[in-house]
Amino acid sequence: MRILVLGAGGYLGGHVTERLRALPGARVLVGGRSPGADVAVDLAADRPHLLAGALAKAAPDAVVNCAGATGGDAVTLAEVNARGPAALCAALRAAAPGARLVHLGSAAEYGPGTPGLRVAESEPCAPAGPYGATKLAGTVAVASSGLDAVVLRVGNPVGAGAPATGLPGRVAALLAEVADHGDPEGELRLGDLSAYRDFVDVRDVARAVELAATAPGPLPPVLNVGGGEALPVRELVRRLADAAGFRGRIVEAAGDGNGSGGGGGSERSARVSWQCSDISAAGAALGWTPAHSLDASVAALWEARSRSFVPDGVAAP
Repeated sequence: MRILVLGAGGYLGGHVTERLRALPGARVLVGGRSPGADVAVDLAADRPHLLAGALAKAAPDAVVNCAGATGGDAVTLAEVNARGPAALCAALRAAAPGARLVHLGSAAEYGPGTPGLRVAESEPCAPAGPYGATKLAGTVAVASSGLDAVVLRVGNPVGAGAPATGLPGRVAALLAEVADHGDPEGELRLGDLSAYRDFVDVRDVARAVELAATAPGPLPPVLNVGGGEALPVRELVRRLADAAGFRGRIVEAAGDGNGSGGGGGSERSARVSWQCSDISAAGAALGWTPAHSLDASVAALWEARSRSFVPDGVAAP
């Protein structure tokens, strides 16, 4: 089986690629703009006929699109999250119409949830900002493409390699700095941590992608991939602090936002105080349920972060 992964250099894409490469009988090709890519493509800029030419040469049985932007201005978000999937679908219809397409969407497409309730795939979407809106546009392009395609709407992923653009990676980076300064009883200042989020281990996301790429027969157009439980963001921060051995104070200071990624005082957190996905459809269609606890996710994140952290004044190898 030939599987083409787009966005393999990103956080989710890296885990997905690693998982797929362990699949017996699979040949995994990487597509992107980097010089080392097996297939040279740029979803944000290439015209569909150019993408089709590259796809025809790759001859994939399945394409997994992990490419996406979580930050940047509205133009960047639209180019990567909305235009990219639409161009990819047009190219696949021309070059590889029989290939299975697995596209990674986002729970941010739903917008504000109702406290205490899980949102199912059939619920209407009302994204609260450009990120969710552009991700929703990408989902619509894929779901209406006529291809053998499925969108996995991913919750808030946690695990090794989490980027500092999201709350888990940012807090891990701050804790690593505190550890470097030798002050485990210091103060960690963050924004408002009262929002509730549906956290899912990045390894569970990769397993859902594997199942979706290899499942026989058609799949539902959209499947939620989350933990199926809403937890306060401050609970994630507390558990990460415990994993790091931090015994100091965690101060929630208004205005100390963390950008995209949910929680931590970001603008989106103020508008989306509750987010929780109903993951029963993924269980029925793929036989998938999350296998890793939040504690396991946090432990993996901190272990990877502490291994990679380079203290001030020390050159990276």
